[in-house]
Amino acid sequence: MTPKDFLSFIINALVSHEADVIIEQREDELGTLLTLKVNTQDMGTIIGKEGKTINAIRTVLRVYGSKMDARVNLKVIED
Repeated sequence: MTPKDFLSFIINALVSHEADVIIEQREDELGTLLTLKVNTQDMGTIIGKEGKTINAIRTVLRVYGSKMDARVNLKVIED
């Protein structure tokens, strides 16, 4: 399972508009950058109160990446 697939699994469990979830994966010398875009109605759910949900997702992704000896970062795109 790639970091993109792992993130997709987590995000699709949280959002109401699964069809609007867009995840792009880019590899560079620093590791893997995942870019996430969701429906504006789901943005609050993804970020969570005081950003706790998105920080938890980022932490889980970092742990997942460390198991693969890779660095995984997440960027959320807001419209």
